[in-house]
Amino acid sequence: MDQSVLDAVKRWPNVPAVYGWLSLSARGEWKLHPLGDAQLGGPGEGISNIQILGFINRNYADQPDGAWFFQNGPQRVYVRLDAAPLIVHVDPTSHTLATHHQKTVHRVLEWLCDETGQLYANTDCGPARIDDRDLHTLGEALLSPEGSSLLDLFDQFGSSIVENANHLETGIALSDPHECYPALTQPAPLSFRRSTTIAQAMHFIPNPGPPSVDPSSLGRKIEP
Repeated sequence: MDQSVLDAVKRWPNVPAVYGWLSLSARGEWKLHPLGDAQLGGPGEGISNIQILGFINRNYADQPDGAWFFQNGPQRVYVRLDAAPLIVHVDPTSHTLATHHQKTVHRVLEWLCDETGQLYANTDCGPARIDDRDLHTLGEALLSPEGSSLLDLFDQFGSSIVENANHLETGIALSDPHECYPALTQPAPLSFRRSTTIAQAMHFIPNPGPPSVDPSSLGRKIEP
């Protein structure tokens, strides 16, 4: 976090946290909610100011309970997550994987796939979902030891979690055997889960809220 933010937290340690004002889309876009309706599913408004985006990205963090927040000076602003705490993008030119807040992923520890084909990853940066626009790229790069692609494995196992279980361990580890992406060279186990169980499995809170909903807390405006 910015040193100025850390200093502000020390100077004003008891500023009430706010909810409902900020969300992160499934493609890693920050959305501001002027009506304080993020918790209620409001669409929010995109943020285009580069300085504000940089400030949010640098001061984005998590709590031990799995809630994620933006530390706006002394004020903690909790974030609604539409997919996962981190959204990972693939850069086929530089052969890197990076989060929406510009952190480079160096290793994937676990892969999770849901019944819709969305791909999640526990990474060294934290719990993430792969941007759906990059699924084809990773689908070609990630292979099982026997050479099965991610798409092949989804065809083989994906329907099982819809028909039979919430969770299916495949016993298969995926990696990039061609070493195009350094972050993917170490094998990581693949499991299939229902989308409704992903957040619990990856230990994050999609829509954090106060212990009891306080309208005045939900409606307190933030000024990044």
